[in-house]
Amino acid sequence: MSIYKKVAEIGTKFIPKAKLFKHGFNLSPMYRRSTGRIIEVSDDLLKVVVKVKLSYKNRNYVNSIFGGSLFSSVDPIPMVQLINLIGDDYVVWDKSAEIKFKRPAKEHVYADFNYSLEELEEIKRRVSKENEIEIIKTTLLTNKGKDKTFCEVHKTIYVADKNYYKNKRKQKSK
Repeated sequence: MSIYKKVAEIGTKFIPKAKLFKHGFNLSPMYRRSTGRIIEVSDDLLKVVVKVKLSYKNRNYVNSIFGGSLFSSVDPIPMVQLINLIGDDYVVWDKSAEIKFKRPAKEHVYADFNYSLEELEEIKRRVSKENEIEIIKTTLLTNKGKDKTFCEVHKTIYVADKNYYKNKRKQKSK
């Protein structure tokens, strides 16, 4: 079990899960380095909003936000959000990612991460039938008014039944 999972397990006994998700991410060293900050998490964890401020910490050679900061600020969110939404009966991994830059980000950037209850039920239904699946989540990084898109990130996420995954790994190690 990771240190983050242990902290979450203990922390949710004292702090609401959404608040712990937000502050846990924002305080973790690996996420702080991205220069992104989670600014909103819905109580049900179905919505997470990230802001990346244009600052001296992430400004590149041409005075826009460094692409690595844009990507790293959104990279872990869909996977960790999904883990927290579907529970411990599943294995969830990032499988691949693709970022498409549209225009230089010369202002603060925002990203919304959303799962619907219907989407979660569909994931669970498919896993119960297929044992393991891949889903693709797309995130747009925009300005506050959402009228400018700076980049688009496509994440492929692997989701499997935990027992199936354990048995599959045992078979591979033989």
